[in-house]
Order: sequence, then C-alpha cells, then structure tokens
Amino acid sequence: MYLTVKGLAKSFGRNEVLKNIDLEIKKGEVVSIIGPSGSGKTTMLRCFNGLEQPDKGVFNFGDGFTLNFEEMTKKQEILRLSRKSGMVFQSYNLFPHKTALQNVMEGPVIVQKRKKSEAKREAEELLKKVGLGDKMDLYPHQLSGGQQQRVGIARALALKPELLLFDEPTSALDPELIGEVLKVMKDLAHENWTMLIVTHEIQFAGEISDKVLFMDGGYVIEQGKPDEVLKHPREERTKQFLKRILNPTK
Repeated sequence: MYLTVKGLAKSFGRNEVLKNIDLEIKKGEVVSIIGPSGSGKTTMLRCFNGLEQPDKGVFNFGDGFTLNFEEMTKKQEILRLSRKSGMVFQSYNLFPHKTALQNVMEGPVIVQKRKKSEAKREAEELLKKVGLGDKMDLYPHQLSGGQQQRVGIARALALKPELLLFDEPTSALDPELIGEVLKVMKDLAHENWTMLIVTHEIQFAGEISDKVLFMDGGYVIEQGKPDEVLKHPREERTKQFLKRILNPTK
C-alpha cells in the first residue's frame, strides 16, 4: 500500500468540510473523485499536499513516513508531505511573466535546488512529452487553455512526485480543448503514475480509474471499481448524482 489515510477531517470555522474520511491508495493506482460542488473534493486534494492542514487524520506512507494531524505537526513534516506530490490546478496557476520552459523549470531550480542545466534538459523533455515541444519559448497568454494546462502537467511532473494530484483539470477549458488534456492524463495512467483526480468527466473517470470515490457533504459516500460505482451504485445519493450528470435534460 502506498498511502493509507485514516479519519481525515477539516473545518473552516463552523463549516465542516471533510468528515472522518478513510482512504487507501496503492502505488500506480488511479483514483478519481466525483461528487457535487461543495462536497469537499478539492479540500481533500489540498490536504494531500499541505496546501490545507487537516484538523485530524493520520497519513501513513509506504516508506514509513507517518503524519498525525492530531499531534503537533512541524513545518518540516508538512514540507515533506508537500514534496511527495505534484499538483495540477483547474486555473493553471502559471507564472504569466515566465515562458512555458521557465514555468516547468521553476520548481526543480527554486524548490529542489537542482542545477539549471539539468532542470532545463528535463523540462524540454517533459514539454515534448505533453506535445508542446514547439511552444517552449511562449508565454502563458500566447497559449490556449489546453496548452497552458499541459504546461501545468509538465510542471508537476518536473518535481518527480510520488503522487500526482489533479483538481478538475478540464473545468476551465472550452469543450474542444478538453480532449488534449485528457489524452496526456491517460498516457500518464498507462505509465503507472499514482494519480488522484477530482473530475466531472464521468466517462473519462470510468475509462482511466482503478477506483472511483463519490463524495457528498464532506463524506465519502461510496467507493469501488469504476463499474461498481458508476454503473451499479449502491447508495441512493450516488444514483441521484449520476442521473443528474449523465441525463441533465431528464
């Protein structure tokens, strides 16, 4: 088992966003998280890389690293947690004054203190990998939304993370640009990257995932193999959500 999470909880003031969540992720597994807006999906993802600090919960990694948020957590421990993952945001979050190549190099050089020459070589390879070998010197405003998101994926990969986190990576894209981003994600899944994906793309989740989680109201209501959750859900709330998403006009 790569990662086991027990009793994950997070509140903002009186608003309980995550409520006692348990989750297991195997190495090389693709886990998709679906559910209505406001169900806690993004907050959970942000807890996985230290952007949000849980109120409760124990993270156990396969390398023996354990983080218990009911105890006093040190900055170094949060930093170690954040370094295990690479995050792809729904709004790209690229530096507007840096080229695609410079955006991908930023993390390895500034955060990981790697040599510029090495980071540049790897960044070039990653941009080619996501189909942007001819766009390296362009700035974000010169790129389409789909191209910017692919730069975002290359930037996450440049950190050589153990876990790739995707927060609704296609939600800000025009429909005709979604496919190019999903293709890159499918390729990564075939390369056995461990991935946690928050998505509204139900068909894509069914194709790519080893496991699907349905969240609502801060709880994981149902989880299992894609066919179990998406085609034969047990819980009434899961059935209602899928009916609304898959048959919006009915």
